[in-house]
Amino acid sequence: MTSINGIELRNPAILAAGIMGTTGASLVRMATDGAGAVVTKSIGPEPKDGHSNPSMINLGYGFLNAMGLPNPSYPHFREELSIAKKGAGVPVIASIFGGTDEEFVEVALGLIGSKPDAFELNVSCPHARGYGASVGSNPEAVETITSAVCDAVDIPVWVKLTPNVTDIVSIGEAAQNGGADAIVAINTVKGMAIDIHSGYPILGNRFGGLSGPALKPIALKCVYDLYTALDIPIIGVGGISTWEDAIEMMMAGSTAIQIGSAVYEGTEVFSSVTRGMQQFIAERDYKDISDIVGIAHEMI
Repeated sequence: MTSINGIELRNPAILAAGIMGTTGASLVRMATDGAGAVVTKSIGPEPKDGHSNPSMINLGYGFLNAMGLPNPSYPHFREELSIAKKGAGVPVIASIFGGTDEEFVEVALGLIGSKPDAFELNVSCPHARGYGASVGSNPEAVETITSAVCDAVDIPVWVKLTPNVTDIVSIGEAAQNGGADAIVAINTVKGMAIDIHSGYPILGNRFGGLSGPALKPIALKCVYDLYTALDIPIIGVGGISTWEDAIEMMMAGSTAIQIGSAVYEGTEVFSSVTRGMQQFIAERDYKDISDIVGIAHEMI
C-alpha cells in the first residue's frame, strides 16, 4: 500500500494521463488489470479534435506523439469520470488543462461533482499551442494556476511538469509555492521525425513529444533534482516499463510511479512491475517500498 496526500493506492504503479483514459470503461479496465490508481485523459474547457494524423509513431526506442489534447470538454466528461469512480475500485485522478488560471478553475469546478480523488494539472504538454508547456515553462504562471485551483477545490492538487525548460526545479518550486500537494515529473520531451523519401516531417503537427524507454534517463534526472529541492511528494513518470525502471525511479526520489507508453505492449505491465518491486523489497529485507524512496541521495 502506498499513500500520497492521504490517498491510499493499492500499489505504487499508476496509469499515466493520456493512455487508455478517454472513457470510464477504459479506466476501469486499467484498474482491473492491476493499476494502483488511474489518471484520466487531460480534459479542458472546450471540445478539441486534436492534431491531424499521423499523430503517433513508434520509433523502436520510444514513441513520438502529437495528439494535440483531443477531448470532449469537461461537461461531456463528467459521466465518464463518474463511471470510473464507481467501477475502478482505485483512486481516480482527473487530469485537466486550460490556457489561464480561470480556465483551470472552471474545469476543476466543472468536474468536482464527479468526485475525483485528486486533480493533476497538465502544464506540460509540449505540442498544444496555448496550453501545456506554453504556460508550464513560466514559473509565475505555474504558481498562479496552482494557487487558483488549490483555493477553488478541497481535494489534493498534483502538478505535472514539463522537462522542456532550462531549470525544472524552479518550476517545481513555483508549483509548491502555489500550494501543490504533489509533483508529477515528467511529461514528454519535444522531438520530431522526418521521412527521408519525401523529405517531410512524419507527424501531422511536424513535431511532438517523445515518450518510452528513451525518456527514462531524462525523467530520472528531473526526479532526482526535484527531490533535493522540494518538500512534497514526487510521482515519477517517463520510460518506465519494468520493475527495475520503477525501483530506479523511486530510489531517485519518487513516492510512486506512472506508466504510460509501456501499456501499448500489454496492460499486464502494472501487475508485472508491482510483483517485481515486491520481490525486490522482500529479498533485501526492506520493511516497505517507502524505504527505498530517495536512497540514491544517501549514497553521496
